[in-house]
Amino acid sequence: MVLPIEVGEPYFCDMQYFEIFKFPIQFHIDQVQLNKTYITLQKKYHPDFYGQATEDEQAEALEMSSVVNRAYKTFKNPDRIMQYILTEEGLLEEGEAYKMDPTFLMEVMELNEMKMDDASPETIRERALAMQQDIYNDVAGLVAAYHGEEKQKEGLLKIKDYYYKKKYIDRLLAE
Repeated sequence: MVLPIEVGEPYFCDMQYFEIFKFPIQFHIDQVQLNKTYITLQKKYHPDFYGQATEDEQAEALEMSSVVNRAYKTFKNPDRIMQYILTEEGLLEEGEAYKMDPTFLMEVMELNEMKMDDASPETIRERALAMQQDIYNDVAGLVAAYHGEEKQKEGLLKIKDYYYKKKYIDRLLAE
């Protein structure tokens, strides 16, 4: 039994998630189409369908199914999609010490001071979410217009800044 990889297709596990799902590179994924494509890919690559295959083919099917699952999990979460695209573009590195804008850090400090002054959790949450929305508004057009073009690197740097600021606020909200 040969795994259903098309002729000329690069090794599946080296493929980008967007290639595997045959989606355009973008920050917003149609969730209905995602679910349909995921089911199709699982029917094609799920290891349970390779019970009679060789050990190598079973191992490859397991690896391919695993990649499909990771891609699906990424596409289900807008923050993970953003992280994935920025990483693929070479703009995010694990453990990166990203330098935050001092003005933003002052706003976050004010939120922390509100916490220490026993402001209501709802007031802090509302203010934090408003901050998050404000920083998103600055990049919303870039996020919507991004389709993987090389010329959009400058916009991706602004999206990267948003990504780190959002993570910072998310951590604050989780406390």
